[in-house]
Amino acid sequence: MTALLVLVAPANGAAAGPRFADATQLAPGVRYETFSAPTSHGTAHGHLLTVELDDVHVKVELLRPDTADAVTGARAPVSQLADARGAIAAVNGDFFNITEVEHPTVQPTGSTVGPAVADGRPLKAAVPDGQRFGPALAPGTTDEDVLSIGTDGAARLDRLRLLGSVTTPAGTQELAGLNQYALPVDGIGGYTSDWGPSSRARAACGTDHARAAACDTDPYEVTVDHDSVTSVSTTLGEGLVPPGTAVLVGRGAGAGALRGLRPGDAVHVEYRLQATGDVPPAFAIGGYPILRDGVPLAGLDDTVAATRTAAGFGLQGHRLYLLALDGATESGAGLTLGELARLLHDLGADGAVNLDGGGSSALVTRPAGAAHNTVRNHPTGAAERPVPNGIGVLSSV
Repeated sequence: MTALLVLVAPANGAAAGPRFADATQLAPGVRYETFSAPTSHGTAHGHLLTVELDDVHVKVELLRPDTADAVTGARAPVSQLADARGAIAAVNGDFFNITEVEHPTVQPTGSTVGPAVADGRPLKAAVPDGQRFGPALAPGTTDEDVLSIGTDGAARLDRLRLLGSVTTPAGTQELAGLNQYALPVDGIGGYTSDWGPSSRARAACGTDHARAAACDTDPYEVTVDHDSVTSVSTTLGEGLVPPGTAVLVGRGAGAGALRGLRPGDAVHVEYRLQATGDVPPAFAIGGYPILRDGVPLAGLDDTVAATRTAAGFGLQGHRLYLLALDGATESGAGLTLGELARLLHDLGADGAVNLDGGGSSALVTRPAGAAHNTVRNHPTGAAERPVPNGIGVLSSV
């Protein structure tokens, strides 16, 4: 089924709104269409998924690689992530640790910046703000901000704070990180089977305010299997963490707190991600807030246009919008963050986040009867970039 929707320019003389074409119903409650939008830099071309979250046949999932099989670390192209879960559509997700030019002896982890929750289970917490990748944060926002879908089925902007502890024979310490590529200075971080195969060496590099700062020279690592220490090391390791095992990494004072532990000592690790509201998240992905309560955030950049991916919601959180621009806009029109916020508002969104863009931007769909998802936008570069997570749309029909 196809249709054409044209939004007429406002009568007050403001710039014309986006023009839509080629609308296709992928499944009950899931629509795909293309659009073009006039911008300060020309005309941007993009792709939009509209998902009715109240439809009983629809489910939104956090997509991530099967790290046991991933050949590129904990990353895979969006189309592969979608195919692996049987999704009918998907977009790429959060910004991530893609390069380590500041620390040439350290391998990038591919791990994301913000918190993540899948099926109600916390997977990771946010890195310190100074360690993030992506545009400079707008005033009043942090790396703990997420787009979430709560256990009530409604989408919302939320903030997920890590609350955790490490209890040892010497006392209880705060758990300051969970499966993060960067830990707070003087903190202790926990790494579980959700971390993936990457090295943990990056965790002790940079500071809370400077990603490029040097790596610590004296971190400490403790492996805990079912509440009992099995090994300790002055070298931060790599490789998959077995289920039931937690690897604790300390830097500065955190390393000092771990150094007294020996194999056989009892250590108990607890953690959770605390939402700001009363509804716990069933799904959450880190993102850069650009629209809240129907109003673009103050301080958004309105000069740099780029290829963007974004996620927004409307109808009191019951409709989800997933958007990706064509990659040709990296050298052409594109959207500024301010324009992206205004576009999502025009679509009907009350809240929205900017996701990773540029070469990571990808929107895929799987038409009825097709075996695989197809990339619908034109990614910057020769092919899809492997990414650590994405937003997948599944249908039971």
